[in-house]
Amino acid sequence: MSNTPRFRVRPPAGWINDPNGPFRWRERHHLFYQYNPNAPVHADIHWGHASSPDLVHWEHHPIALTPTPGGPDEAGCWSGCVVDDAGTPTAVYTGIDHTHTGLGTICLARATDPNDALLTEWQPLPTPVVSGPPPGLDVVMFRDPFVFHHADHRWALVGAGHADGTPSVLLYDCDDLTDWRFAGVLLDGNDPVAAGVFGDKGAVGWECPQVYGTPGGDHVLLLSLWDGDPYSTGYLTGRLDVGGEGELRFVTRVGGRLDQGRDFYAPAVLQEPDRALLWGWSWEARPQEEVDRAGWAGVLTAPRVVDVHPDGSLRVSPAPELELLRPVEPFISTPGGITPLPDAYDLTVTAYAPTTVSLLRDASGHELTIHTDPAEGTVLLDRTAWPRTGREGSAPITVHVPKAPDLTLRLLVDGSLLELFVGERAMVTERVHRRPGDVAELRVDGPGARVRGWAPDPRRPG
Repeated sequence: MSNTPRFRVRPPAGWINDPNGPFRWRERHHLFYQYNPNAPVHADIHWGHASSPDLVHWEHHPIALTPTPGGPDEAGCWSGCVVDDAGTPTAVYTGIDHTHTGLGTICLARATDPNDALLTEWQPLPTPVVSGPPPGLDVVMFRDPFVFHHADHRWALVGAGHADGTPSVLLYDCDDLTDWRFAGVLLDGNDPVAAGVFGDKGAVGWECPQVYGTPGGDHVLLLSLWDGDPYSTGYLTGRLDVGGEGELRFVTRVGGRLDQGRDFYAPAVLQEPDRALLWGWSWEARPQEEVDRAGWAGVLTAPRVVDVHPDGSLRVSPAPELELLRPVEPFISTPGGITPLPDAYDLTVTAYAPTTVSLLRDASGHELTIHTDPAEGTVLLDRTAWPRTGREGSAPITVHVPKAPDLTLRLLVDGSLLELFVGERAMVTERVHRRPGDVAELRVDGPGARVRGWAPDPRRPG
């Protein structure tokens, strides 16, 4: 029995948090991440780096960004993105010094050899392109740039929080990536839709703002809700409008929780020509002494394809490339009885009536279960016998989706990482660390339920 994820992006040791700069270059997907190579704690943050030809087989590369002694990133190379700047891959990231108190600078680093498909060497620019937040807005949190194109211009979002407790997303014009112009507040917590979805002002700061476009012309703004400690994530669907003076604003339509689980934060999105891909960070949710013994902390989720439904709600599903890990034959293709579960598996269950899926049993007979009722449009995940650390607790999670004659659940488990996809309507990320005496076994109780499950095979070709 192993709690260590084998198929998701995770360095062999040390600390990992936010995914950064997902980027496609020379037929490879690159993924960077916040990384402390020396200890499983959040300190001394570098940028780790991995790449893949197929989104499932990942190769780890040398550290991409390292704090520069005496430089603007001397205390950490924090979150950001990677863009193609006139043929040169360029990292746009938050640099912090030892006195940052929540205010970062915006720094650049360029790939030294754009012809290198692996992008293994990077050179930071010595001077930030933005030295701090704009004056007059009383900004007390400033970090996490995200660069994108819209209406024939290049823009950047920066996450912010203000002294009065209002979160916001700041906007910059950066057609010249070395010359940024503050272009106003794209959106803040006083927006009625945002306030209605996220509550009073939606935390005290919005971290890691990201935006992606959909084939239908909508835009989706992703936000990580910060209130002094990582907490939860949300999305807002709407449109990017360019005003008569060239200003850009986000007009909100609807919104909701991005991930319904408790162990997901700081998502990063990659806009591709025909889709948008998303990764998130899943923390450990276990005592620090256990983390110290393991020597590693954190894992990135599986890539997810994100879009919107016609009603503006989130559409989400695992990237289809993940099926490359499936062997030819499933380990289960019909429900019935009890089936042992491997440490990692890809499971689909289609329910036509109230159905309970049991995944884990402890020595006292308590079970980790997923109960779904398609006619009621509900899915309930109960892992209360496997308590997690964190103020959110371990109470059952209920997900509500439109009522239907049937509902398909897709469950990706990799060691302690549990990723549940409810139809194409919701995702739930939780960390469940198995204990000695726990038994991983599958039982499905529901009339007519259809079940198929595969044990991922790392030898499967990409």
